[in-house]
Amino acid sequence: MKPLHFLFLFLFFYLSVPALSYAVYDANAATITATDFVRTSCYATLYTDVCYSSLSRYANDIQQDPARLARAAIGVTLSKARNLAVYVSNISREPDYRADTGARAALHDCFSNMGDAVDEIRGSLKQMQQRVAPGSETFRFQMGNVQTWMSAALTDEETCTDGLEDVAEGPMKREVFKRAAKLKKLTSNALALVNSYAEKGTM
Repeated sequence: MKPLHFLFLFLFFYLSVPALSYAVYDANAATITATDFVRTSCYATLYTDVCYSSLSRYANDIQQDPARLARAAIGVTLSKARNLAVYVSNISREPDYRADTGARAALHDCFSNMGDAVDEIRGSLKQMQQRVAPGSETFRFQMGNVQTWMSAALTDEETCTDGLEDVAEGPMKREVFKRAAKLKKLTSNALALVNSYAEKGTM
């Protein structure tokens, strides 16, 4: 009985280990495929490195779905836009800028522009959360809305920094420009991914 028992255990482990190894390999392969999808999709954007670094962490959720990719890009952009709006609002209340009429007005305008951008990006995200059949009239209408709003958000972000050009150089101005530059790249990338998805969906 003992030799048979030993043989049974040997066969069990011999057959199980490759199956377990394959399961692990298959899971890794799925992750790599999703990550590669994000990387190759980012080639459609102007800022490929920013695109990949901001979206690769969501690869498992995105898989190989261009709609999920565009939605994730818009979501990341919305978070950064909200952060910049809050930052501009906070510094506009600081004594140094409250006493400077020109700086205060420029920051107020920038905050207004960022508020509009946040609304437009939020509206785009809501549209993308409503899944409709690609190629349909509803799909074209939906994508048209998202493209229009994301383009408008990019314009508002540009207007924000344009209005700060005449403000004296300093840490505040540099920080706003730094954050706005990153936001504009994210918005541009999100719009490019939306355009790519819209084009594929109407082919």
